Amino acid sequence: MGTTTSLSQKTIGIIKSTVPVLEKHGEQITKRFYQSMLTNHPELLNIFNHANQKQGRQQKALAAAVYAAAKHIDHLETILPAVQQIAHKHRSLGIKPEHYPIVGKYLLLAIKDVLQDAATDEIINAWAEAYEVIADVFIKIEAQLYEEAASKCGGWKDFRRFIVQKKVKESDVITSFYFIPEDGGEISEYLPGQYVSVKVSIPGEKYTHIRQYSLSDAPGKGYYRISVKREAATADKPAGIVSNYLHDHVQEGDVLELSAPAGVFTLDMTKETPVVFISGGVGITPLFSMASTVVSRQPNRQTTFIHAAVNGNVHAFDQELRRLAEHPAFSYHVCYQSPSVEDRKHPYFGKEGFIDLPWMQTVIPAKEADFYFCGPLPFMKTVYHSLKEWGVADENIHYEFFGPAGDLTK
Repeated sequence: MGTTTSLSQKTIGIIKSTVPVLEKHGEQITKRFYQSMLTNHPELLNIFNHANQKQGRQQKALAAAVYAAAKHIDHLETILPAVQQIAHKHRSLGIKPEHYPIVGKYLLLAIKDVLQDAATDEIINAWAEAYEVIADVFIKIEAQLYEEAASKCGGWKDFRRFIVQKKVKESDVITSFYFIPEDGGEISEYLPGQYVSVKVSIPGEKYTHIRQYSLSDAPGKGYYRISVKREAATADKPAGIVSNYLHDHVQEGDVLELSAPAGVFTLDMTKETPVVFISGGVGITPLFSMASTVVSRQPNRQTTFIHAAVNGNVHAFDQELRRLAEHPAFSYHVCYQSPSVEDRKHPYFGKEGFIDLPWMQTVIPAKEADFYFCGPLPFMKTVYHSLKEWGVADENIHYEFFGPAGDLTK
């Protein structure tokens, strides 16, 4: 990914001068952008997650991405990790080059709408130029990702039909679905931590829905497994359309469409250093895939697995983790927010309430390790700030958001 040498110094100067404005009005601009784009191109509702739109998470994530691109417009390679992460999501959703001009058009209109007179022709023209450059970077990376997905042994390009071979209840709220390809062919390998997109057509719904779910088992088993939490309605948000449909209506023998595995939150198996997995709730799915891979492929690697859940009824993969804990290099620790009498007898139960640094320091052998964590946002913020407070090096802290990216540093 080269620098943006094709932009003149004048254009770069104008873009950088709009950074404070984007910081202030970014979410307002992206909100307007989604409204007008989806009104004029409703077919894109077949791709975009409607729930993230309603909750404003998509707008926040896009605003942060646009802000970062503007800030680093003269050295876009500095935001390459974020670009890679977004490009993986785009490839898995089926975003194509022809979608970029549509996005560009409505993004510029939204900037003009929100900033009004402050959005001079000079600013809009500079942004039009910059958008071309940024879009070009994404299109090139995504073309490469499509190519890689299709050329792998057992790989494919867009969506492929899979049969639900098995449906297994893992806890009161989480159910696993095992998929094998309808065409009987091979399936491509994946890296522990990656996800697939599942496309569903729900009766009575006008548009298809696509959701990304982590692959929750170690690779190389001839099937893909996802483990889905039923998203119940809360005061802040309605029930999850796709998760409830999968739980209530999708049965063994049904056929769903899956994208090839994608994602950059993956286990580094070139290292032999100690590794620590810290999961909250359904955030256990990518981490369980990583942990079981370590045990089978790096059995001597010192591994600590910490899981936090409300109680034992909603704790998935507990029996499988107990089996992993029989390996000498593997230690397992459980934190329950509201443990039952039965939960307190759990052989690996160690903490009541919420995860905190003092407790983590008693169960993690040393801070010189690689830390992988995933879970609800408040949980992830706690873990992130605890590790920073402990002095864990940035390059050893790895995490993933379910849904649009957020910010843990604030």
